[in-house]
Amino acid sequence: MAKKLKFALLIIFIFLAGTISGFIITAQLKLSNLEGKDTKPYFVEGDSGTLESPFVRVAEIATPAVVNISTERVVKFRTSPFFDENDPFEQFFRKFFEMPIPSIPREYKSTSLGSGFIFRRDGDKYYILTNNHVIKDASKIIVKLNDGTTITGDNVKVLGTDKSTDLAVLQIKTKKEIPVLKLGDSDKIRVGDWAIAVGNPFGLEGTLTVGVISAKGRSGIPLPEGPIYENFIQTDAAINPGNSGGPLLNIRGEVIGINTAITSPSGAYAGVGFAIPINTAKFVVEQILKKGKVIRGYLGVYPQAMTPDLAKTYNLDRVYGVLVAKVLKDSPADKAGLQEGDVILKFNGKEVSDVENFRLMVAHTQPGEVVTLEVVKENGVRKTLKVKIGEYPNESPKQEEQEDISESEEAKNPEASWLGMTVISTELARQYNLYSGNEAGVVVKSVEPGSVADFAGIVRGDLIQKIGEYQIKDISDFVKASKAYKNAQGPLRFKILRNGMPIFIAVTVR
Repeated sequence: MAKKLKFALLIIFIFLAGTISGFIITAQLKLSNLEGKDTKPYFVEGDSGTLESPFVRVAEIATPAVVNISTERVVKFRTSPFFDENDPFEQFFRKFFEMPIPSIPREYKSTSLGSGFIFRRDGDKYYILTNNHVIKDASKIIVKLNDGTTITGDNVKVLGTDKSTDLAVLQIKTKKEIPVLKLGDSDKIRVGDWAIAVGNPFGLEGTLTVGVISAKGRSGIPLPEGPIYENFIQTDAAINPGNSGGPLLNIRGEVIGINTAITSPSGAYAGVGFAIPINTAKFVVEQILKKGKVIRGYLGVYPQAMTPDLAKTYNLDRVYGVLVAKVLKDSPADKAGLQEGDVILKFNGKEVSDVENFRLMVAHTQPGEVVTLEVVKENGVRKTLKVKIGEYPNESPKQEEQEDISESEEAKNPEASWLGMTVISTELARQYNLYSGNEAGVVVKSVEPGSVADFAGIVRGDLIQKIGEYQIKDISDFVKASKAYKNAQGPLRFKILRNGMPIFIAVTVR
């Protein structure tokens, strides 16, 4: 009896030991998830019981909800019945006879192609999200569903557009049943996550391509439409002409972005594509559906990105915040006491990480709301300002009109050199066609390659207006500043005008 009991206990011990060992091994190999999180297998069991790619499910979810958008735009112009376009004899005729040449009105139709997707339904009305540039200036819009059905005329309406983000919301009316895509959360995506693009590249309907999230928060992309708010998702999922406006999806088939542009020397896929984050689109969609337009907050400054050297000039322990390069007259910022040269570190208690982050913070603030700004002044003093946010104007605010500042007697020295750059007076710069404005300062005539000025990023044609604490109005001011800071340690802050826009540059003198 005792032997049987010992044998039974031995069997139980072996079973338990094997079970525990199995759990440990599988946990180490990550073949199971002991924390209860969902695993993401590379293959899933299909309806037939065979293993299939999870992208098949995404295609089944998304493709029926993606639409083809084609547009027509009538371009009107006038042409002469006697001369071809750019004919040099036309200019001769005008000058010789000093009379206008008769012209005939003509027009032609321009077409474009893009994508969009259904994101909401209300009875027989469906709402489509796409890019503004897909339907811009269109006289006719044709929406083609995945099953080949075309919808046009009064059954297609443009509910609103937003040039600042390159987004547009359409409404179509149909009795057909169309799936609606679920909008995800673009703030939760990570570099390396799956990214699936669906659209109509080159008119090839229902095309699905797969890649990963390559990067987040991309900005400063030189796009033809030039959206102001750039916070793009970068992906290597193939995006080509015709993909614009289509969805970028995660592995669950949720929309995380709207495919917008590619960077490529040939104009076709080269491994780098960009999508507008869906969380940015949600804000735009809500505004358009509720108010018919997008209403954003407005501060009235030109922000500039901080650099490590600029941060040192403000005694910051790290690079963050935005530098105020210009404050527009009578703007909310001007009324609150914000000045050029200030660095905004926090907006309403939240740290400002970069220019795009700052722009979105301001834009998403309701006009009329009073917010606090934590700033550091040029002398290093920190202040907290309260500002009442205004409403962003329909068009970009114009810069202040430049004051007509006439130079006093020209400096005795026509030019001066320092840090590898040579500067001249504004009057002399006009003769060189280097400068045409009315602002005071000195103009950079030349920069020696490899010099301190060259390394800092100063270029020919820059108008220097301030060096450190010195206001620069003429050559004599420049010479005074160069002598005062000849032995300066660490970076020195320069304020310059480049192509009419103020920027700050940190120059390390020694």
